[in-house]
Amino acid sequence: MSTMRAVVLREPGPVTNLEVCELSIPAPPPGWIRIRVKAFGLNRSELHTRIGLSQGVTFPRVLGIEATGIVDDPGDSQLAVGMQVATMMGGMGRVFDGGYAEYVVVPARQVIPFESQLGWDVLGAIPETLQTAYGSLTVGLDLRAGQTLLVRGGTSSTGLAAIGVAKELGATALATTRSASRASVLEKQGAIPLIDDGDVAAQVRARCPEGVDAALELVGTPTLPDTLRATRVHGTVCFTGMLSNQWIVKDFYPISYIPTGVRLTAYGGESSDLPCDVLQRWVDGIAAGRLSLGPVQSYTLDQIRHAHDEMENNRTVGKQVVVL
Repeated sequence: MSTMRAVVLREPGPVTNLEVCELSIPAPPPGWIRIRVKAFGLNRSELHTRIGLSQGVTFPRVLGIEATGIVDDPGDSQLAVGMQVATMMGGMGRVFDGGYAEYVVVPARQVIPFESQLGWDVLGAIPETLQTAYGSLTVGLDLRAGQTLLVRGGTSSTGLAAIGVAKELGATALATTRSASRASVLEKQGAIPLIDDGDVAAQVRARCPEGVDAALELVGTPTLPDTLRATRVHGTVCFTGMLSNQWIVKDFYPISYIPTGVRLTAYGGESSDLPCDVLQRWVDGIAAGRLSLGPVQSYTLDQIRHAHDEMENNRTVGKQVVVL
């Protein structure tokens, strides 16, 4: 076989611009490997690319900032054919063709090996979601056992993962949702649910009078001021996500925007920010039923337009995964 099926975006636009095409199977140049993709997760980053908000993308492009599968051609790396691996970021789906395909070629340095008997639908949901949640909480927030965490955008895939990571770290999570019907999802994941009525800070301070120790902003700039007000003096807010598709603060005057003594930081990670032992620990923990990153919604490659439409309109809870 010399061709593969892949999702190609020839130019930004509606979901109909996503085309399932036949492409030549790529060969890995020196320092790169080829992965037979078994599953890939959908991310807001790809939505931003599809609707024309991403910078530095050239077209046509196979989207996808992550993929999970097996090594098909190890090139000149130390990896072996058949190894289970995950890969993410590093320019995938933007600078070079990404994971929305049956095969993907990536730099060997951004490949993370693991071993698991879990289904590919579950494995495909883990890499980028775990990397973002784990990095945001450990690097962005330095979250510690006994602390309180606010997750703004709790029913997103990253939000649910962050709740799981916070629980593993020994922290108490409060998490928001705009829909009361989704509060039970947050409770099941181990968080205290808050209905986002635009004044989450008041709800937080009713439970934590001084404010939370840390907050993870996944919605974007529209909710960031309220999230800052929910955080205690010397607490930290980490800006990681843009579910609102808005990430620019207009007319930013720090003294009036940031409450006195509250720290504001950000997180944007790479595959190197997800240590191999952390990925393996979570894979094993999920298999044993001890850990959870939240629910998974599965699709086929031919359902990619439907999946993107659901992502764009926030109709799903948890991670969306395409299984090949």
